[in-house]
Amino acid sequence: MPLPARSTRASAKDAINAALDLFHRRWTLRILWELRGDPLTFRQLQAACGDLSASVLNQRLAELREALLLEHNPAAGGYALSAHGRELLIAFEPLLQWSVPWAAAVARSRR
Repeated sequence: MPLPARSTRASAKDAINAALDLFHRRWTLRILWELRGDPLTFRQLQAACGDLSASVLNQRLAELREALLLEHNPAAGGYALSAHGRELLIAFEPLLQWSVPWAAAVARSRR
């Protein structure tokens, strides 16, 4: 039996709010972005993220594993995006396409 429309809207609202809360945490999106290619070890990921402290990285990695966006497999090279994480990067593709001309426009406006 399908859910009533109101429950579906509430469920979707709860889902997007949970995702936005996760993405809002500092370094979360950067970590996901850095893992878009091959798996990275903890140290490689920390270096890719610049000045990210080990304690914050540990916390974010735990949150992202709990959110089913990352997998940790030392034998395979370290941390990697899960199937859900790879789907998220596909969903971010329009943002990536938008960001290139936007960044160019911002750079031109600063000249």
